[in-house]
Amino acid sequence: MTIDFNKGEGLVPAIIQDEQTLEVLMLGYMNAEAYQKTVSENKVTFFSRTKNRLWTKGEESGNFLNVVSISEDCDNDTLLIKVNPVGPTCHKGNRSCFDTAYNQNFIFELEKIIEDRYANPVEGSYVNKLRNKGLNKIAQKVGEEGVETVIAALNETEHDLINEASDLVFHLLVLLKEKNVSLEKIARNLEGRHSGK
Repeated sequence: MTIDFNKGEGLVPAIIQDEQTLEVLMLGYMNAEAYQKTVSENKVTFFSRTKNRLWTKGEESGNFLNVVSISEDCDNDTLLIKVNPVGPTCHKGNRSCFDTAYNQNFIFELEKIIEDRYANPVEGSYVNKLRNKGLNKIAQKVGEEGVETVIAALNETEHDLINEASDLVFHLLVLLKEKNVSLEKIARNLEGRHSGK
């Protein structure tokens, strides 16, 4: 990368984005030294303008921002850093430093929760109960929820439709995990169809 640190008097803005949900988590500033430390340690480090020193996010709280990828913008003076956050990003305990009403991409977060249930089974977890019943039962539940969603759309209230559609999406996510197919693969396939690839 050829980052232009001169435009901002030695600093460039760094937009931090959750790699999976794509939610913007925070904005910070980096000088060349903070950037190099971020690259070498794979943990986001900023230059704190108030403390006038390097500051690794999570150095006190343990809520590190683990780097997945770094991109620069077309003018080489802004960074987009995709991360896997450990815990909440905001010092107030919120997932993001921006006060958004809800997580627009919660479906990706739900995918992470299901993956975690597979990797670290929790006794009594519905995901684990489904998993233990096997692929056929999981696929059957997707079919059942699909039919219930159609019935709700045709004959029931909007509230019922939302609940049934939520059940359908949840069970579909479990089925995709059972088959090791990520939402990213689905999104890329849909994007390819849209662009005619």
